[in-house]
Amino acid sequence: MLLLLLPIVLQNVITASVGMADTVMLGRVDQQSLAASSLAGQVQFLLNVTYFGLASALTILAAQYWGKGDGATISRILGIGLILSLLFSGTAALFALSMPERVMRVWTNEQELIETGAKYLRLVAFSYLFAGFSQPYLAVMKSCGRVLLSTVISFITLGLNVMLNAVLIFGLFGCPQMGIQGAALATSISRGVELMICLGDYLMQSIIPRGFMALFHIPGALIRDFARYCLPAFINDALWGLAISVNAMIMGHLGSDIVAANSVVSVVRELVTTVGFGISAASSIMLGREIGVGDTALAERDAAAILQVTIVTGIVGGALLIGISPLVPGLVKISATSAVYLKWMLRINAVYQMGQIVNTLLISSFFRCGGDASYGLKLDFISMWCYTVPVGLIAAFVLRLSPLLVYVVMCTDEFVKMPFAMAHYKKRQWIKNLTRNFEEHELPNQEE
Repeated sequence: MLLLLLPIVLQNVITASVGMADTVMLGRVDQQSLAASSLAGQVQFLLNVTYFGLASALTILAAQYWGKGDGATISRILGIGLILSLLFSGTAALFALSMPERVMRVWTNEQELIETGAKYLRLVAFSYLFAGFSQPYLAVMKSCGRVLLSTVISFITLGLNVMLNAVLIFGLFGCPQMGIQGAALATSISRGVELMICLGDYLMQSIIPRGFMALFHIPGALIRDFARYCLPAFINDALWGLAISVNAMIMGHLGSDIVAANSVVSVVRELVTTVGFGISAASSIMLGREIGVGDTALAERDAAAILQVTIVTGIVGGALLIGISPLVPGLVKISATSAVYLKWMLRINAVYQMGQIVNTLLISSFFRCGGDASYGLKLDFISMWCYTVPVGLIAAFVLRLSPLLVYVVMCTDEFVKMPFAMAHYKKRQWIKNLTRNFEEHELPNQEE
């Protein structure tokens, strides 16, 4: 578990630190840039949720076939992931390039935020396409135990992103001072470098067959398995991400103060929850491999131990958030109102993140790697779309509660669904071996 966990946590820390650095840099420019980048970043957030959902979906089958030692089938699973990823990332890039102002109006009606955010979207759109290739590849490699690869690539490309941000945002070393546009350009360049490294690794690795036929000669039975066992996980995260984006939309209509505070809270929470989410990702790989080998009893015992560790991790993370809540507002230039919001939102998240990492472990790790992604889809759909979104809209636009109270209401979803997730976990019916033996004529060999 530690061999898988440590590189994943390190990668999460690097990613969260870069997000924090971006927020602090833009926060040193002005609150308008900070708020606009946060709203424009909702497009990237939706794509990140898509990539996360796709990674979860690919891991369901890839980890089990890795346990079985079937690299040829893993290659076809990657092919399915690339097709889906490029469909979504290409669409996002097209909208961001051709109609950025309309995209911004989805999240806010403040004209200054719309104009500033549109400048960001035009330059960051290219990064969507680059990530559409690299993210499925890294997800599959991680499912095959190559977690160190993702960590090394993240260290290189995200470190490059931070340096380019500093140079382009503030105009260092004779470069033009580009502000929010510099942050967007830095992201696109670093994602391009990430893609080139992934292509080079693909040509040198020996885990899966290489070549166009190896990727896209996909048997119908594998497509049906993906649709049955993996697609619910992908749809689940897409709908969850859309609901979170609707919540951001609600706050975007409550003023720039709450938007700016939320942009800071999001990256701080991401930094604190790196270990919890790392445990979830590592357990998906480990339990999936154990199930693929056929040792379901071991998978059950390991799952129980991992859940206990995750609960302790949530308690420690909550204490850390409370401890740093008075210090964070001083890192960025925000209004006095926004600073008050920020302090309280950090304290709220001390509790919220505990529910978030436990539910993520149960729904996105245990249930999915065991082949029961459909239960998580039902649970998240009901909790988000039948509870959180309607209640948030009512609180904001019918009852007209204060922005902070609206935020509190929208942070109750994790605790609404947790009792149902725990009850389903205790039934032990979510563990299933999904692997099958494909006929030789269905899968071309390594030389092909």
